[in-house]
Amino acid sequence: MKDKLRILIPIHSLDPGGVERVALGLAMQWDRAGHDVTIVLGRSGSSHLTSAPPLDYWQLPSPFPTASWETPWMIHSLYNCLLERRADVLFLPGNTYAIVGAAMRVMLREQSPPMVLKVSNALHRPDMPALLRQGYGTWLRAQGRMFDRLVALSEPMAREIRETTQASARQVAVIANPILSRRRLTDLGRIERKPTSVWGTRYLTAGRLVAQKNHALMLRAFARAARPGDTLTIAGEGPERAAIERLSNELGIAAQVRLPGHLASVDPLLAEADAFVLSSDYEGLPGVVVEALASGLPVLSTDCCVSMACLLESGRTGLLVPTGDEAAFADGLAKIRELPGDPARARTVAARYEIEGAAHRYIDLMDRLRREDERSRQRLLDESAWLPPSNWQRTF
Repeated sequence: MKDKLRILIPIHSLDPGGVERVALGLAMQWDRAGHDVTIVLGRSGSSHLTSAPPLDYWQLPSPFPTASWETPWMIHSLYNCLLERRADVLFLPGNTYAIVGAAMRVMLREQSPPMVLKVSNALHRPDMPALLRQGYGTWLRAQGRMFDRLVALSEPMAREIRETTQASARQVAVIANPILSRRRLTDLGRIERKPTSVWGTRYLTAGRLVAQKNHALMLRAFARAARPGDTLTIAGEGPERAAIERLSNELGIAAQVRLPGHLASVDPLLAEADAFVLSSDYEGLPGVVVEALASGLPVLSTDCCVSMACLLESGRTGLLVPTGDEAAFADGLAKIRELPGDPARARTVAARYEIEGAAHRYIDLMDRLRREDERSRQRLLDESAWLPPSNWQRTF
């Protein structure tokens, strides 16, 4: 094993979320390899807390709820943790944690540890108003100067990162999104795919019920394309649940739409489904699509990220339609039920996103980063030894 690394990972909460699930999966691998991993937890008031992996959790007690201002609270918590504990590397598991890392740079300055930011979401945001998009571009360029390494989830995403952040090629690493363990890849690979019934297609989607996923487009497209025997299961929980239920009723499809809420595992749903669908406006590299491919399901998705074409391979493992296009999505729903698909190829694509391999690559990257930081600090010490004492020092 390489020298033990002290790794700190901020996570707002243990509520379900793809970024957090991936971070905890990596943390487990690093912990098993003998590294010192600490999860800095913003809040623990989750109904799913019992499913948290056995890791070292550091939390600052709060006398009142912090969910409505979780980012300022995380900044406060992480700052206090870093004052108490040394870290070789601060691992920021997604875009939403970039502001947290930036605050540590400002507050700790030269005492801040090296930082690795995993870019988990799209950086090109045409959905934003022009003025907001301009400000977002400035913020992205600041990230290119602020973080020691930016991790892309695919080669197309690496190009996007370099273009938007103006980071150097040396700063940007490519590590496939670590979504599936070897054991889970094997288990999903055992699912036997059966021909779709002529009486009805079972469509499945999964993820947080948030505006980014554009479930409204999916529901309207389903209302246009669905046959009486078709069903749509939307697994997940979030603030858009009431709006989804309301729209399903308005469209007259409530009897065909199922909302099972948060599930400990989507694998049973993947085994039962005929096709996986995703209607997001933007994504980084959606883990649920990788999970669907690992189970051999054909996928219909909007072109919501630069990596999606690599996943769906021009119709071989799924169909790609433009974002925000209800008619195209409805047409895709009709076509995907006729697509023969290629389960073997889909599982080969999914195997690229294995946790164990990615965990090793992250450790290699962080170990190099720690050594660079140590050399840099030593140079500063050596240079300061040759500087004459300041006027303030001479008076004593």
